[in-house]
Amino acid sequence: MPLPTPLRGVVPPVITPLTPAGEVDTASLRRLTEHLITAGVHGLFLLGSSGEAAYLTDARRLTALEAAVDAAAGRVPVLAGVIDTTTARVLDRAADAARAGADALVATAPFYTRTHPVEIAAHFRRVREGTGLPLFAYDIPAAVHIELPRDVVLDLAGDGTLAGLKDSSGDDGSLRRLLVELRPRVPGFTVLTGSELTVDGALLAGADGVVPGLGNVDAAGYVRLHAAARSGDWAAARAEQDRLAALFALTDAGDPALMGGSSSALGAFKAAAHLLGLIDCPATAAPQVPLDERAVARVRDRLTEAGLL
Repeated sequence: MPLPTPLRGVVPPVITPLTPAGEVDTASLRRLTEHLITAGVHGLFLLGSSGEAAYLTDARRLTALEAAVDAAAGRVPVLAGVIDTTTARVLDRAADAARAGADALVATAPFYTRTHPVEIAAHFRRVREGTGLPLFAYDIPAAVHIELPRDVVLDLAGDGTLAGLKDSSGDDGSLRRLLVELRPRVPGFTVLTGSELTVDGALLAGADGVVPGLGNVDAAGYVRLHAAARSGDWAAARAEQDRLAALFALTDAGDPALMGGSSSALGAFKAAAHLLGLIDCPATAAPQVPLDERAVARVRDRLTEAGLL
């Protein structure tokens, strides 16, 4: 479907349901997609960090994307993560996404190799020219090991290379400065925050929406938060954000002595989706450590406290 300019609202980074054998569970993915659209989300982001794109083969990435695009059936735009190490590899994934029917692409700067800002800008321009689809930059220095320079984002927004930015930098001050400079220069440019605990603040500062991993668990809560902010009811937005911040504690369910924070968070999102009946199996991709029974019980407690069970 045509991508709104700017794209506003809640665009959850959809988890990728897996079978116990590690294959993509397309039936569960279709069910989850339908649930998110029914909850009122404004778009879907497939194959991001919460979608475990880094763990999936190219074939499994394509299977997941095709299932979600088909299930969405044009009701909301589908953004496809084309995250890979170098320009050539990203272009291959972008070609797959275009064939699958994605409405836009999401790419990081190149990683593993060290790149200069000039090379980062050239990377995004080549990806944009290679498919013709709208392109979003994904700023996630925790994974890419470099924060996108503000002047590079401004230049690429100004010349039309980028349609938007998904900001997961964790640097609220830098995001605010970018928003101040963007608005008078590129009014149709989309800025989506990935900081799901401070959405109300980002929206107040001028961000257009949010890409919340927790949206897989409580999409309706984020939709209410966004609606309250859009109507200027900041007290209601803050109250919803506070409730979601409390629910976010489920990402700490895993024992840090046994697993990393990513395994705990992704395992919690999938455990919650399983407990809610949205997916058939809470398995995460290898080599992530699965949640044990105690951790799943903690997730269940958080869901109960939030009124979701």
